[in-house]
Amino acid sequence: FRQYEVDRCVFNSSELKDIEFIRSTFYNKQEYSRFSSSVGKFVGYTEWGIKQANHWNSDTSYLQAVRAQREAYCLHNIGIWYQNP
Repeated sequence: FRQYEVDRCVFNSSELKDIEFIRSTFYNKQEYSRFSSSVGKFVGYTEWGIKQANHWNSDTSYLQAVRAQREAYCLHNIGIWYQNP
């Protein structure tokens, strides 16, 4: 049994408005929750995922920290990627 998270950035350019940060949480290869910066909150896909999403969405400091990843994680790394063709 394995639980893991995958963070990824979906982008069309290095402009912040064109970047989406996604954090998916999996258990045994099944995605049970996802945060998308386009939605701005966690969404659950299973019974457990819905409970987790509600818990994470109610923690405003954690939610703000995850929302900030679009700029801190994605924008930073995409800028490096664009500089190195």
